[in-house]
Amino acid sequence: MNVTFRQLRLLEAVARHSSFTRASEELHLTQPAVSTQIKQLEEEVGMPLFEQMGKKIFLTEAGKEVYAFSRTIAQQFRDIESVLDDMKGVKRGTLALTVTSTGKYFAPYLLAAFLKRHPGTQVHLEVTNREEVVQQLHDNIPDMAIMGTPPDHIELQSQAFMQNPLVIIAPPDHPLVGAARVPLARLVEENFILRERGSGTRNAVERFFEQRGVKLNTSMEMSRNEAIKHAVMAGLGLGIVSLHTLEFELALGRVAILSVEGFPIMKEWYMVHRNGKRMSPIAQAFHEFVLNEADRIMKLPQPKPVTRSRRRVTRS
Repeated sequence: MNVTFRQLRLLEAVARHSSFTRASEELHLTQPAVSTQIKQLEEEVGMPLFEQMGKKIFLTEAGKEVYAFSRTIAQQFRDIESVLDDMKGVKRGTLALTVTSTGKYFAPYLLAAFLKRHPGTQVHLEVTNREEVVQQLHDNIPDMAIMGTPPDHIELQSQAFMQNPLVIIAPPDHPLVGAARVPLARLVEENFILRERGSGTRNAVERFFEQRGVKLNTSMEMSRNEAIKHAVMAGLGLGIVSLHTLEFELALGRVAILSVEGFPIMKEWYMVHRNGKRMSPIAQAFHEFVLNEADRIMKLPQPKPVTRSRRRVTRS
């Protein structure tokens, strides 16, 4: 079978984006050129690698197998580059970073500060859900990942670098806004809009309330923090999100943070990579930079003062 690394790289990009167009843009090729290479690869394999349903494309079973090998091979090429760069003492290179969706609210600021010190660095940043981050770590794809609680079924190196407070938000006119130390038992009267099951935030919230014997009324589940914030602003219920996601909403007074017993739930952000990962000089530099500088660079957003009189809410 005469398969080229170029073809495998194209397949990996198309599969990652689920789009020939976005893959061609990333690799600076025309879409027909990408389609031709994929077609030639399918002819070599002897089976279709993609199937189209409506406007979306998906990997076939054969495509999934080839995709898994292509990611492994691509990582081996990156390891070769890292070894050679290390031997040369190169201070520039490419950084492959994957972050969970909540991390997108601060990761660009860390990268911006880092790139001022290392202007020759190219960055491949992927923002995705926790499940995909875990899968990428399993496949040894990124140099490192930024996430909440690391999984315990993969051999990983992880270091906490910054706190991640989870807070309860409400629309500014909600009756509990301004109340002091709302009892957890009072929350059972409210509807909650939470992240999807399996997300780091959802796991932490469920663990917190289960340990205290409180069952929330979850009226909606959403996979994006933005959707949760807009639902809260619309008055559909209360939300629980990372304080890092609220800079603009708090500044504009669009949501309010409730004072609730036991909150905020204090989590941490971690820098994570596979055990035995051969880190390039630039990846090592970024790792050390984040551990040493993140707290200085990132300031948590502050809520606007509540103007209504403060009151204590008691159990009925």
